[in-house]
Amino acid sequence: MSKQFLQSKNEGDKYKFFMKATQLEQMEEDYTYIMATKSRTSDQIEQGEEFLEGLAMQVSEKEARYKSIAALSEMQNDLKQLQNQIAWAMVRDTEKEVKTIKDDIDSKEARTKKFVEKVNEWKDKVNVAEENHRTIQEKLEKLTEEAQNLQPSCRISKTDVQAKRKAYNDAEVAHNRAQADLKRLGKDHEHLCQKIKELKNSAERISEPERLEKQKRIDHLKEQLRTLCDQDKSTNQELEQFRHTIYTYKEDSVRLKKEECELRRKMDSQAQQLKELKESKTNRLKRFGEHLPALCEAIKIAHQQKQFTYKPVGPLGAFLHLKDAELALAVESCLKGLVQAFCCDNHRDERMLQSLMSKYCRPHFRPQIIVSKFQNKVYDVKARAVFHPNFPSVLTALEIDDPVVANCLIDMRGIETILLIKNNAEARRVMQQNKPPPNCKEAFTGAGDQVYQRRYYSSENSRPRFLSQDVEEDIRHLDEEVKNKHIHLSKLQQELRHVENEIRKNNSLLINHQQHQKDIQTTIRKINVEIADLESVEEHQSGVIPTLEEEVKITQQNMEDVKLRIHTYKKTMEQLKSIQQEAEQKLEEIKRKIVQIQEEAVPLQEGLNQAECELERSKNNLRHYEDKEKEHLKSINALKNNLASKEKELAEMIAKASQIHLERIEVTRTFKSLHTEIESLREKIKSERERTGDKEEIIRQFQEAKEKYQSTESQVRSLKKFIKVLEEVMTQRFDAYVLFRRFLAMRCKIYFNSLLNQRQFSGKMQFDHKNGKLSITVQPGDTNKALLDDMKSLSGGERSFSTVCFILSIWSITESPFRCLDEFDVFMDMVNRRISMDMMLHMAQSQCYRQFILITPQNMSSLPSNRIVRILRMSDPERGQTTLNFHHRGDEDEGEE
Repeated sequence: MSKQFLQSKNEGDKYKFFMKATQLEQMEEDYTYIMATKSRTSDQIEQGEEFLEGLAMQVSEKEARYKSIAALSEMQNDLKQLQNQIAWAMVRDTEKEVKTIKDDIDSKEARTKKFVEKVNEWKDKVNVAEENHRTIQEKLEKLTEEAQNLQPSCRISKTDVQAKRKAYNDAEVAHNRAQADLKRLGKDHEHLCQKIKELKNSAERISEPERLEKQKRIDHLKEQLRTLCDQDKSTNQELEQFRHTIYTYKEDSVRLKKEECELRRKMDSQAQQLKELKESKTNRLKRFGEHLPALCEAIKIAHQQKQFTYKPVGPLGAFLHLKDAELALAVESCLKGLVQAFCCDNHRDERMLQSLMSKYCRPHFRPQIIVSKFQNKVYDVKARAVFHPNFPSVLTALEIDDPVVANCLIDMRGIETILLIKNNAEARRVMQQNKPPPNCKEAFTGAGDQVYQRRYYSSENSRPRFLSQDVEEDIRHLDEEVKNKHIHLSKLQQELRHVENEIRKNNSLLINHQQHQKDIQTTIRKINVEIADLESVEEHQSGVIPTLEEEVKITQQNMEDVKLRIHTYKKTMEQLKSIQQEAEQKLEEIKRKIVQIQEEAVPLQEGLNQAECELERSKNNLRHYEDKEKEHLKSINALKNNLASKEKELAEMIAKASQIHLERIEVTRTFKSLHTEIESLREKIKSERERTGDKEEIIRQFQEAKEKYQSTESQVRSLKKFIKVLEEVMTQRFDAYVLFRRFLAMRCKIYFNSLLNQRQFSGKMQFDHKNGKLSITVQPGDTNKALLDDMKSLSGGERSFSTVCFILSIWSITESPFRCLDEFDVFMDMVNRRISMDMMLHMAQSQCYRQFILITPQNMSSLPSNRIVRILRMSDPERGQTTLNFHHRGDEDEGEE
């Protein structure tokens, strides 16, 4: 947001952001809701008036109904006898139910011992698995500790090797410099000897014209020397520019080569996936890997040869069928590698399956193997499954061909507790804005995003790979992606060729300029020598020659000293080379030990993963049987409670039946037939009463109709009065709302301009309340105001600073106690970052009763230390996880809470 908020967000979104932050949006929604309520109330008043007319007609009808009543004693006596019989019939049926419940309790209590034995058996297996897991983990921790203990030695040795290399390189540089000095002294010696020889052979006097000619020559050479020195400086500057350009192009070349390598890797993966999709049209197993058909055929043959106790089931994804094709990506994101996994009944079958996989599967690409006891019935998960009226769980969204596959996914992934919600916003509302549904731990969206109560993880995939039903569409889409990547690869290669051509071109220019600089420096040296020769001719030969001879001796002495230094440097280099080789050998030995420890840790890690799977499976089975035992005991307790209630109900029924008819009646008819006859008799009595009429009933109905009419009339009058008052109040409130909105907008403008002025920025904020738009323009510095609309001219830091000013101006007019901002300074330079942080700290100090939470990847150690600022640095995330970390489901619930 900080880099592109002001430029990319449209004016309507900015205005909505302002309204939501200042809670004006809530006020506007309340006003709209009240007006809608007023409209509905008006409709209710109209309906009430119509209802009043109907009530008036009913009152008139009730007043007209007065008829005589005929005697119904005979039918009432028959009804009383039937009521006596049905009372004792209910007692008889309840006694039968009590006997049935007692028989069920005895049967279930006899089966309790079996459940207790199963629970104890799996407790022992869990203890054995925990001990095995603990043993392997201790060995792995020991190896890890050894590797960690070697790391400091490795770092020290590496530092020592670097120091030795530096010392050797320094000695080599000194040696080369001494050789260069020796070569230079040799040239000086030769030059001095030549000069002495020339002086001895030169004439004793030089005529005046010759002296003037030499002086003119010397002046010309000095002027030429100055010109060459200027050329040397300019050439040196050009060389620096070429070196900088070459360095920049080389960085671009490295970046482009990395992008090309990554793109080729993705293209190879997609090409392999495209091949599998095309082959899957004739064989669906090809979608799960090119080796799967041969592996499944080998499993089938091995099972026919009785090498398996039970035939392994897999890949699990081949047994899954979606009820809604739009949820394919969500289900794949939920199950991940389990789609390609296999399930075995026991560890013997697992070892046999591993041997087959080693023959048909590529190394490091073997499907996961899950060991779980095969059952012919799917677990009963109604007690712990999630239920939502609008969204399915993963379990209910799938049609699973094999109960073994369903039980495996329940054990390993808990698919009965995961919801599938197509819309991302709806998923956030269900899982985060409100309390999640009971037993719901997580949810997946149609785009494959994972939603927890307080977390949200986006999916890396855009389309399903294994469970999609339209193979032709997948092939077409993947083919288009491969073509697009080919086009992108061609552009990358073209750009890379352009960069390499530029590198070669600049290298060529660099070499030419270096050669040109060498030529200039050679010419400068020659001119200096010629000037020195011309100036030294006029010196008195008798005084110059002894001096030159003395210089020759000094040069010879210096040459001897340099030779001695070269010999010393050479011996030092040999010693340093030997020391460097010893240090490198020591470093290689430490590295070899670390690699050896890592190689030893690989099988232990695999064993640890296997032990974790076995432990998790044992715990799942233990939980399963504990749940079964609890359900069994719960059902027994429920039966006992039901028995107690039934016995209590039986006693009450006997008491009531005795009150109705003191002596027990042996009834042969069923309760249903008696009830049917009683209802029929009551209907006859009712119809007779309706035909003849009941004075008291008619009077009662008349009073009720009259009271209902009066009550409805009173409600209609109250609603009319309420509508009138509401209309007056809402007119006043809306005027106040418009005034309040204008004041907030004015305050926001003032704060925004004030914050921009702290960096000499100028800006303008325009509110269009009628159309719901907010336009913001910013201009850094005191440049022409006419350029305010050109937001693209702002740099990333200036845009981020402008966004911070906009956020702070919104904060200044809102009353929320918490203010949060994430990665606001990612695109800022140091100046904008420092100013923005000062502005936020100043606002935090001025609003100490509010909580400011700022999240940034930058280093905040330079902030001033005081009592209101607290810096929390998050630890680095774990990298390189290659296995699923399955925990106890109870621990997982506690972690999420």
